[in-house]
Amino acid sequence: MSAPTSAVTDILVVGGGLGGVAAALAALDRGRSVLLTEETDWIGGQLTSQGVPPDEHAWIEQFGATRTYRALREAIRDHYRTWYPLTDEARRRPYLNPGEGRVSALCHEPRVGAAVLEAMVAPYVAAGRLRILYRHRPVAAAVDGDRVRSVVVEGPDGTRVEVSAPYVLDATELGDLLPLTGTEHVTGFESRRDTGEPSAPDEAQPANMQAFSWVFAVDHRAGEDHTVDRPAGYDGWAAYHPPQWPNRLLSLSAPDPRTLETVPRGFTPNAEHAGSGPVLADQSKDAGDKELWEFRRVVSRKLYRPGFAASDVTIVNWPMIDYLPGPLIGVDDKERDRHLAGARELSMSMLYWLQTEAPRPDGGTGWPGLRLRGDVLGTADGLAKAPYIRESRRIVARRRIVEQDLSLAVRGERGAVRYPDSVGIGMYRIDLHPSTGGDTYIDVASSPFRIPLGALLPVRVRNLLPVCKNIGTTHITNGCYRLHPVEWNIGEAAGSLAAHCLDNRLEPHQVHEDSTLLRTFQDELTRAGVELAWPEIRGY
Repeated sequence: MSAPTSAVTDILVVGGGLGGVAAALAALDRGRSVLLTEETDWIGGQLTSQGVPPDEHAWIEQFGATRTYRALREAIRDHYRTWYPLTDEARRRPYLNPGEGRVSALCHEPRVGAAVLEAMVAPYVAAGRLRILYRHRPVAAAVDGDRVRSVVVEGPDGTRVEVSAPYVLDATELGDLLPLTGTEHVTGFESRRDTGEPSAPDEAQPANMQAFSWVFAVDHRAGEDHTVDRPAGYDGWAAYHPPQWPNRLLSLSAPDPRTLETVPRGFTPNAEHAGSGPVLADQSKDAGDKELWEFRRVVSRKLYRPGFAASDVTIVNWPMIDYLPGPLIGVDDKERDRHLAGARELSMSMLYWLQTEAPRPDGGTGWPGLRLRGDVLGTADGLAKAPYIRESRRIVARRRIVEQDLSLAVRGERGAVRYPDSVGIGMYRIDLHPSTGGDTYIDVASSPFRIPLGALLPVRVRNLLPVCKNIGTTHITNGCYRLHPVEWNIGEAAGSLAAHCLDNRLEPHQVHEDSTLLRTFQDELTRAGVELAWPEIRGY
């Protein structure tokens, strides 16, 4: 293999998910040069290449997100208003929800999210201050003591680039830089004796991680037959009955995450709907997933001029495609590839089951008119570009966020711990999907929480910052810090911190340890539109 070419930048961001993009934009806005790498050909991670409409809290339209995240949301709405033949009534909606999905106030096509994010970074690319290496993944790193000197990334043709930078930000979906750089980290379940968390097991389970899923999009063409080829492993998946699951995985029934009671789900493509708005996934309202067609719908045909759209489009990201046989972390490449292929086969088996065997309300079976919409996801095969990752490696941080910091049952009216080193806020239930070790859902009501700077700082390494699901949470608290607006906030804080340290010849640990330096940085975040504390909220 030939020697890698070299590149130098102020800040290297490895991974182009929401946290990575937010980090890059924050650093660029502060005058720094950035090199951003991404394993697919879309930036945006869970919002785009993984195909997941934003999971958000109930107050997202009023507060609880950074100014730049709000700009992203409004730009997505404006994209639809500008380019789509919406009805006049839909165009006037201040809180336009393009899919009228029930999981979010902004259910939109992943390809639109990708287009908007590309537009947001385009001026910096044109100015030569941002370089993006698509289809590149990290394969090696050079470390000098407690400092990362460079990272080698590899493209699809095997060519390599060695990137040197004063600051390296890990925005990979699985925390891939942590083992490459020797940064102390953990995986899976911590033990209750270690963390004191009520929902943790007695013993640590480092190989036990949340399921990942391979998402796909479908519409329905009545009277047509779009049945896919029967997957080779279909019989095995059709018979698969996961541990602690009430029935076979391929079905329209699954446990309620909060009560664990078996709940039948409805599925009626293109059913007439009132479009009464989203049922947001917070603890005061039903999660809204009892009717699967509407749950993650990203195109609602009734919002368009008559005759424009023959069908809705919905995203299939349901419990029935959660891949449970094994994790992607802590296994060799062969095992990892087997699990990735298995997840794809599970999703295709679910589609085939829906097309051929799923019970219909009229007493028949199967919806052969279901058609894969890979164009919505930017693919030819109909599946998302990348698997939806819920859990990553996590740094051993200066501040570890534990369940009792924000559990509503533990904290009650006191609310979540008010970290004095806050660099942002978030809100979501502690929402853990079934895991590779055979555990079922863990779903815990939480209080609106802060993001402590200490959770972004490794205990030892001085110039590497995590910017997504790899911060210093636990397996439990990752369940509420992994969502879209929180990941964006984490990335924005990390990118801002790296630029701030370069501007002031500081290191992140110095900012954290000195109250005056910390307040100066927090003031900078506030001026940039980062909310550091929640307003008083009643009745949540």
